[in-house]
Amino acid sequence: MLLRLLFLLLAITGALLAGEQTPLVRDALAAEEKWDSAGALRLFLEADKAQPNDAFILQKIAKQYSDLVFAQKDDAAKKELAERALGYAQRSLALEPGNAVYALSPAICHGHLALVGSIRTKVELSRVIKDEIEHALQLDPNYAWAHHLLGRWHGELATLGPTARFLVRLFYGRLPDASREKGIRHLQRATELEPAEPNHWIDLGFAYAETGQSADARRCWERGLALPATGPHDEPAREHARAALARLRP
Repeated sequence: MLLRLLFLLLAITGALLAGEQTPLVRDALAAEEKWDSAGALRLFLEADKAQPNDAFILQKIAKQYSDLVFAQKDDAAKKELAERALGYAQRSLALEPGNAVYALSPAICHGHLALVGSIRTKVELSRVIKDEIEHALQLDPNYAWAHHLLGRWHGELATLGPTARFLVRLFYGRLPDASREKGIRHLQRATELEPAEPNHWIDLGFAYAETGQSADARRCWERGLALPATGPHDEPAREHARAALARLRP
């Protein structure tokens, strides 16, 4: 579940617009458009040298490092790239604290760190991730991906196992106010705001399936799979949806 969430997290930076697109930045964006994360990273790092302290460039560097996490074979390498991504994401946000996209970006990086961490780390970071998502929504209540991620957060926390639930009580003092129903509402809002984004529909389908609403799950999966993929890491989630849809059919 957490791995699937991170595939979705990677998509949220695709909507950023550069304030000033130099030829180097345009080349970097073209590489990113082709899903060439390594090439885009090299070009954005060069752009950072030419235009230091540019929030857009810093956030794009964070995105490329995040995308490259999945190509690593061991957790140490994944953690190193995630920490680099987090550093750039935080610098970007510090430069433009009122930007909702930049505010949500650190949640991506903390999600990577949670993925390679222990159950204790996952629980500790879950609170950080929720705070970052809610901050992004305060800046932009109509930010579809923030609704999406908060919906997934509710779904994850509502289905914790006993060990994780014990640690949640330990670090939170009590179980957080998380529920599948709240998760569904936020995912529904994401589909309303961005109906052409397939991942909103696919994950809403899984949220419905987790609550036994098979007809609604089928409808959402079919809607999401009918839309074109929007990122290099979409296919695992789409395969998961296809398999789940096949199990529903007679």
